[in-house]
Amino acid sequence: MSSAADTAARLSAATSGLPAPVAVVDLDVFDTNALDILKRADGVPVRVASKSVRVRSLVERALGHGFAGVMAYSLREALWLVGQGTRDVLVGYPTVDREALAALASDATARTEITLMVDDVAHLGLIADAEERAGAGGPEAAASAARPIQVCLDVDCSLRVGVGPLTAHLGVRRSPLREPGDVAALATVAQAKGLAVRGLMFYEAQVAGLPDTSPAVRVVKRLTMREVNERRVRILAAVRDAVGHEVELVNAGGTGSIEVSGSAPGVTEVTSGSGLFAPGLFDGYRSFEARPAAFFGLDVVREPAPGWVTAFAGGYAASGQAGKLRLPRLFTPGYTLSGTEGAGEVQTPLKATRAGGGMLRTGDRVWLRHAKAGEMMERFDQVHLVRGSVITETVPTYRGEGRNFG
Repeated sequence: MSSAADTAARLSAATSGLPAPVAVVDLDVFDTNALDILKRADGVPVRVASKSVRVRSLVERALGHGFAGVMAYSLREALWLVGQGTRDVLVGYPTVDREALAALASDATARTEITLMVDDVAHLGLIADAEERAGAGGPEAAASAARPIQVCLDVDCSLRVGVGPLTAHLGVRRSPLREPGDVAALATVAQAKGLAVRGLMFYEAQVAGLPDTSPAVRVVKRLTMREVNERRVRILAAVRDAVGHEVELVNAGGTGSIEVSGSAPGVTEVTSGSGLFAPGLFDGYRSFEARPAAFFGLDVVREPAPGWVTAFAGGYAASGQAGKLRLPRLFTPGYTLSGTEGAGEVQTPLKATRAGGGMLRTGDRVWLRHAKAGEMMERFDQVHLVRGSVITETVPTYRGEGRNFG
């Protein structure tokens, strides 16, 4: 038996009394991944990315291992987490949610523990409006507003190659802030509006989020880090001059770039989340070992033809550019997805391969991995935590707690 077959057998044994579809996390692997991420960071604090987990107890588990703070993906999520006792939550994306901003502005604990991401004066205007409304809400609200709302400025880290209209943009379309003067100008406006400029974020998506098996990708990563490291030093100096102090938080990187981002000049912390689960899109990395920890199980419900079985459900495609890479990965050996049907809304046909296929029968359980990490948990109300072939605990996902943040 291969290692994958052994794991699939363990998971099937652990969940034999449960109906499918079923989600599991292998705690031994999760814990190993968490400790490996911290080791790779070499003492630099690691903030856990909640969007890549979406299970509150597992976010807390990562914090228990030594992760420092949470990067949330929604202000409403951040408010909920802080209300549940989580501390130091950086919202990784800007918000225009006026209701959530009003809740933040009127909550003294939230103002202390939450830092908002901004990259535009429009964001600052919405925050300032919430501040003003909170201050007009009476003595209690005014007392809550005593501490300034904290903001972090998101800086574009794409790689631009070429000149003028021939310039190629390599990376994500994220923030409009790029040059030191632009970042410093926004920091100045933020401070003038009574906000606390806590930090800067530099997310090098084309370094952190792309597998490094291609020579071309490795070149892009090297060029990106060289350019971003030089620009970061100038931006930090410009912001320091604009606001009159060094910022305390300089966030960078992701699971795929922990070492290079964490050791870069000026960086005070890195972020990681997907590495805890090691989803399918992580299979191509060479710079670290991706150990799969999160799986979902489907039941075979029919055998439509020799060499074929059909599993119930399974169409859990990942976000991003549509294509095969966004489909779940078969973890149970010996089978492959159909080239014409892929993973289906209510049924997923599986074709036996020449190497070891043809063993599944009606009633058997087949295991898959999501292409991305936390998105899988949006399909399940609960996830079963497994050690060996035993479920040690069953915990709710965000969805299971009645929380949907987009």
